[in-house]
Amino acid sequence: MKHIPRKRFGQHFLSDHGIIDAIVRAIGPEPGQPMVEIGPGLAALTQPLVERLGRLTVIELDRDLAARLRLHGQLDVIESDVLKVDFAQVAQSLNAPKVRVVGNLPYNISTPILFHLLEQVHVIEDQHFMLQKEVIDRMVASPSTGDYGRLSVMLQWRYAMEDVLFVPPESFDPPPRVDSAVVRMVPYASPAAVSPALLSELVQVAFSQRRKLLRHTLGRWLQERAFPGTFDTQRRAEEVPVHEYVALAQSLHPA
Repeated sequence: MKHIPRKRFGQHFLSDHGIIDAIVRAIGPEPGQPMVEIGPGLAALTQPLVERLGRLTVIELDRDLAARLRLHGQLDVIESDVLKVDFAQVAQSLNAPKVRVVGNLPYNISTPILFHLLEQVHVIEDQHFMLQKEVIDRMVASPSTGDYGRLSVMLQWRYAMEDVLFVPPESFDPPPRVDSAVVRMVPYASPAAVSPALLSELVQVAFSQRRKLLRHTLGRWLQERAFPGTFDTQRRAEEVPVHEYVALAQSLHPA
């Protein structure tokens, strides 16, 4: 029976074999590697991955699709919302210190998934995701550009990231109304030690009114905390590089 894509799950199924091959080459799966795929859908990417890996763990929320996937002898299916999945437990179940994570993420909840994985990055070897091109542009953006924002800072603090492949709408069934791309995310081995919650709050305050100088937002926030140091608030949030936000968070609360 043909599966009808469900809007509430943001389902757009990859159907272009040339693009699928390019994604698999970018991921570079090797036999025996512990890998988790988020949102396998109709297994367009799943099948070539499992052929190279030998076995693959998949996370699928759609009950009907999960039932189909269980018929595949080389898949371990976790039927769940990915936001509720403990990746440390998944790694433990695979007897692996870290797992590789891949997926065609639902565009409507891609950012929450990225932040959920950020909290569990200590058990992740690398991540390859297909996302809305606009989101990836924000993820990899440089300071002093329109795309640079909270997502850029929070992810660039913890990952080396690269936009590796453009994916047009016609590569999917049904075609989305946006362009897509594939991003590679490799966690830094020795990231700057900082409180993630504090950095997140600090950056959120900074970008809350991005057109105003930071003295109106972050400056007041620092005053309320009796910040004893110096920080140039005569700039806009997008002008401050990642390492300066991280250093400020460290000075406020050494991790």
